[in-house]
Amino acid sequence: MAPSNAAFVTALTAAAVATVGLLAYQASATVPTRAHTGDVPAATVSKIPRDKRHPTALPPSSGTGARVVYSLDDDRVWLVEPGGLVTRSFPVTPGRIHPAPGVYTVTSRSGAVTGTDGTPVEHVVRFTGVDGVAIGFSTALDDAAADASTARTGGIRESREDGDAMWAFATIGAKVVVIR
Repeated sequence: MAPSNAAFVTALTAAAVATVGLLAYQASATVPTRAHTGDVPAATVSKIPRDKRHPTALPPSSGTGARVVYSLDDDRVWLVEPGGLVTRSFPVTPGRIHPAPGVYTVTSRSGAVTGTDGTPVEHVVRFTGVDGVAIGFSTALDDAAADASTARTGGIRESREDGDAMWAFATIGAKVVVIR
């Protein structure tokens, strides 16, 4: 009987370790995190000069590799492939809560939820949080812009078409560079 008791204890211990590992992963996947400051392009803190002839061109010093670039001052997003090719650029409507300039990673995604302003949204791509408010890109189901007048939202709203592109591009772990 001793071997069956040992096997039972071993199985029980393995199940407990697996459960703790799963819970730790789930917790880390939903906690907004910011990359260490060593990854922050120096130009993100101050306004990066823009090409006056091509105002929607990707700003210089906005990082390297595959990334989502979000300009706080221009309310614009660029989806950039690994080689630096911009596959899409579009305007966005931010909520009242804004992320600090820096480099982040996509930490969680939701197909459809209700935003903090009560608006049903889809294709939510979260990358950080500020004062308990999640910050991320989303599409309002009725294409309504975020209510920037009163609601404490971190939702950066996109059109339906742009939201579909963001959803396909920005998977868990994708880099998001926030610039001025």
